[in-house]
Amino acid sequence: MTTETMAKMQARPFGMSAPAVPTARKRLARPSPARCKVRALFGAISRGTERLVHAGRVPVSEYDRMRAPLMEGTFPFPVKYGYATVGGSSWRRRIAQTRRFSLHPTRACSPCRRKRWFRSRGCAAAARRTRGPYGDRAQCRVGRRARPADRIAVVGGGLVGLLVAYLCARLPAAEVTVVDIAAGRAKPAHAIGARFAGPDGAPSDCDLVFHASGTAAGLTTALRLAGEEAGIVELSWYGAASSRRRWAKRSTVGGCGSYRPGRRVAPSHRSRWTHQRRLAAALALLNEPALDALLAPAMAFDELPAQLLGFGSDSNVICPLIRYPAADDAH
Repeated sequence: MTTETMAKMQARPFGMSAPAVPTARKRLARPSPARCKVRALFGAISRGTERLVHAGRVPVSEYDRMRAPLMEGTFPFPVKYGYATVGGSSWRRRIAQTRRFSLHPTRACSPCRRKRWFRSRGCAAAARRTRGPYGDRAQCRVGRRARPADRIAVVGGGLVGLLVAYLCARLPAAEVTVVDIAAGRAKPAHAIGARFAGPDGAPSDCDLVFHASGTAAGLTTALRLAGEEAGIVELSWYGAASSRRRWAKRSTVGGCGSYRPGRRVAPSHRSRWTHQRRLAAALALLNEPALDALLAPAMAFDELPAQLLGFGSDSNVICPLIRYPAADDAH
């Protein structure tokens, strides 16, 4: 691939102008001196949140909460969404070895303010760093609620649910069970040190339950598994759901929505735990080879429009991974 061809490919952002209708890709302007240009190498997609966004299922009442930090456009459409990109600084068409993480929408080349790109350390593989925002959400919830020796159930074995289970399983004497209707989730659950059970075989009388299935049936299971005075932490986003589901979501401990840095940090830590410190901690906690099994085989950036709405029905896909053209030239 020539540098001219690569430059043309990498200048294209990805967005949606209507449900299942990608926006036209446009060339990006050259960055100003105050900005740096970072060529994306890998990106990750939130199966739950981004599928709802690209399907146009964000309720008007939730437009503000669902905005991603660097989202372009407005809900419902047109919108460029996403918040998990790893890339390398670009200088004279060369990509630096230093890897940087950003909460940037899905695009292959990003002229961005330098403070918006976080220089990540301690992670050997660039693809692992795409777990940063999901790991941050997981550590915030676990750090505020979970305790050693707790009996903990995580209902929903998606990416966030499994990351929560992974962190909980490292608590001394904690009994952690991932609960999911898909039997295929048993293998990744065991790989991260947790138990697995279907809804009917899950342990009851739990001290703490995390709900991450995004379904009303999953929430019903979470309520059933919680013991007296136990806590239920809601990690799901329902989109344009019924008022009953939204009421149930808000009546439990904490809502979710999109990834918004600076929110939901424990009050005792909020003044000291900056965005960068949180991401650094999340990346360090998740620098574990066992978690690589949660990443699906990478799809090429050019294949994204055709595959975006299809991966939602594939129960074997936990975290869809995007591989940008620059990844082939960065090794």
